[in-house]
Amino acid sequence: MFDFLSQKFNGVLDWLKNRGRLTQENIDEATKQIRDALLDADVPLHVVEDFLAQVQKELLGQKVHEKLNPGQHMIKIVHDKVLEFLGGKNVINVTFNIPSVIMVMGLQGSGKTTTTAKIAHFVKQQALKRNKKRKILLASIDFYRPAAIEQLEILAQKIDVDFYRAQSADPVKAAQEIQEYFRKNSYELLFLDTAGRLHIDDTMMSELQRVDKKLAPKYKFLVLDAMTGQESLRVAKTFDQSIGFNSVMLTKMDSDTRGGAAFAFRYELKKPITFVGCGEKIEDLENFIPERMTTRILGMGDMMTLIEKASDTIDERQQQNMTRKFMDGSFTLKDFAEQMGMVDKMGSFQKIMSYMPGMGKVSPEMMEKGQSEIKQFKAIISSMTRREQAFPKVLDGSRKKRIALGSGVTVQDVNQLLQRFEQSKQFVKMFKKNGMFKKFFK
Repeated sequence: MFDFLSQKFNGVLDWLKNRGRLTQENIDEATKQIRDALLDADVPLHVVEDFLAQVQKELLGQKVHEKLNPGQHMIKIVHDKVLEFLGGKNVINVTFNIPSVIMVMGLQGSGKTTTTAKIAHFVKQQALKRNKKRKILLASIDFYRPAAIEQLEILAQKIDVDFYRAQSADPVKAAQEIQEYFRKNSYELLFLDTAGRLHIDDTMMSELQRVDKKLAPKYKFLVLDAMTGQESLRVAKTFDQSIGFNSVMLTKMDSDTRGGAAFAFRYELKKPITFVGCGEKIEDLENFIPERMTTRILGMGDMMTLIEKASDTIDERQQQNMTRKFMDGSFTLKDFAEQMGMVDKMGSFQKIMSYMPGMGKVSPEMMEKGQSEIKQFKAIISSMTRREQAFPKVLDGSRKKRIALGSGVTVQDVNQLLQRFEQSKQFVKMFKKNGMFKKFFK
């Protein structure tokens, strides 16, 4: 997510960090680099010009903060302006009044149907954290895309919520039928997937307007494909003028999207981005929190989201057991393998590393190599005896040869694993010193 934009900004900010003082020449060069980065990320030209004008306005006549050098001062201004463009410090808490109808709209191919199920799953899981159980209904009036209704029904079964198939084939009548079923059976939330087209057309808009008028949904979400760049902004403006919506969900943010749509959306439409889709799994949906997205774009990482993902994904008993072993220094190679397994549950190595500060500089090839190393390390550890896993110091040359042969690797690979194991111990010590360890493994 934001990998392209983050890599571009990283180059500019690294260059700025080395400026002992800011001259007009430095400011002009930095501004040019930021301009090129935003244009390359498919941010509309007028948005880029407005952003840079605001950055330059902040620079003029301001005194440099006493704790920052001039280069860092400009970085702070860029950070604050990016945050402002993404929505500022106001966090949109996704809560729905009970009962509510939630109408999900978007073009065909945007991931609208899958996103409908993702939101329902997200709401259900958030409620379970508060020891509450939501009575949720999924339904679709997309009679145009082949198998769209069947797809949503399968997804409803997957996330264990109810699904209703309307008898009527007319979208407006079907929507009324679904709403009546929703009311009669005392559901709390109805997520209604509406029909889309490959492109905006009058028929689709007229149909959505009639559904909107009949159902009067409390919430209307627009799903936008982030890969379509500036085209997604045009789509959003058309939907806003014709039907209106509360907020947007950006899909395919884990793809090769350049991030320009997300950067420009809030500034252009003055509406919040609520969610971002960051993968194909039903769990791959994140709250769009401007402060966290800003730090990602600027290559500063997003440790809070990573911590939350760990808390959501990893079993609490496992966390506590691992915490105890980490804290007293008694964890073994077997624990190390289990730790890697816990990391696997949180997603791909590349996705996890994207939350870490400075990872925007790491190439996809290096990420892939890291993923391969994890698989290799687990194979090596599984080829060891219990005693060797518990006491790696007993691993002499002959034992390493046997383990290498059993796991299909070289002795050098075995040594590399042992080095990584020792490095992880040092990493834990660093976490313990700054207090991050207890936050990560609550």
